[in-house]
Formats: sequence, structure tokens, C-alpha cells
Amino acid sequence: MKQTIHTLLTTLLLAFMSSVGVVGTAVADGAAEIDIKVDGTLELFRKEVTGGGEFLNKASAVLVFPDVVKAGMIVGGEYGKGALRQDGKSLAYYNIASASFGLQIGAQAYAIVMVFMNDEALAKFRDSKGWEAGVDGSVAVADWGSGKDINTQNYKDPIVGFVLDNKGLMAGISLEGSKITKIDP
Repeated sequence: MKQTIHTLLTTLLLAFMSSVGVVGTAVADGAAEIDIKVDGTLELFRKEVTGGGEFLNKASAVLVFPDVVKAGMIVGGEYGKGALRQDGKSLAYYNIASASFGLQIGAQAYAIVMVFMNDEALAKFRDSKGWEAGVDGSVAVADWGSGKDINTQNYKDPIVGFVLDNKGLMAGISLEGSKITKIDP
């Protein structure tokens, strides 16, 4: 039942976002376009996050959603496409979607970088038919002071998430309830 409601809300949200022109480019992206945007997001991550390059080098893999659009008017949600990268190569492509209720109005765009810190978490993610943050795996959303090296942080969760906009890291964004599904762009 919960899955049916989630699917219905996501479909309604995508229809609303498409009608106001918010989703257009995110839905149309092919693999080459996604890869170019993922490269740009990883470059921004390395630039904005002190020690970000070294942190990514220690990861088993990284899942990057370069253009996530979040919009809402009472009913809200997010949608974006991305790629799972390992050793600089895209292994597979995914979308991220979620729906929400409440007092909300407006839209924003951001990028999500999810870093898999071990092979076990990566394998569980890749073996799933549809993965939901907070249900199928815990994601620690990184939040620390400006100028601190990310490598000095001691993350206990096997997946660490970062949310960035064109100004750098964003705070206060949750990935809980976001559904991630493999796609063929």
C-alpha cells in the first residue's frame, strides 16, 4: 500500500513539475549528458569540499545526481538523474524521486553526491531493485564547519551524502525517503 501511494504521489508530482517546465531537461538527459554533468559536479565537489578529492579516492564508488529539482505547492517532491561511478567510469544510471506533503511552495535545484564507503554497502545498493534512503540503507548527510578537511570527520555510516548548489555545500537537506531506481537513459 505504501509503495502504491509513493508511486502515485511521485507520478502526480512529475506531472505537475513537467506542466510548469521544471523537469523538462532532467527527464530528457541521455547517458552522455548525464556523464558530462556528473563530471562537473565531481569537479565542484573537489573544489568546494576541503580534502574532497582524497575522500572520493577512498570510496568504493560514488553515486552522483547533478541536477535534482525539488518543487512543491502543498504536494512536493524531487526528481533527478545520475550515474554510479567507480574508478572514474559510469557503471550504471539511476533516477532519484520523492514526494512530500505539507506547507511548501517554490522550487530549487541542487546536486547530490552519495559516497559508498565500503563494498558491502555498494553491493547491497547495486543488488536492489529500488533502493530507498533510510529504509534500505542509512545515509549520513555531511554537515561540518567551513574550511575543515572532510577526511578529519569520522563517519560511521557506510554511505555519506553531500548536497551542493552552485554556491557550495547546502545544510538542512534530508535524503530520507528518496527512492533511487536503475534506469537506461
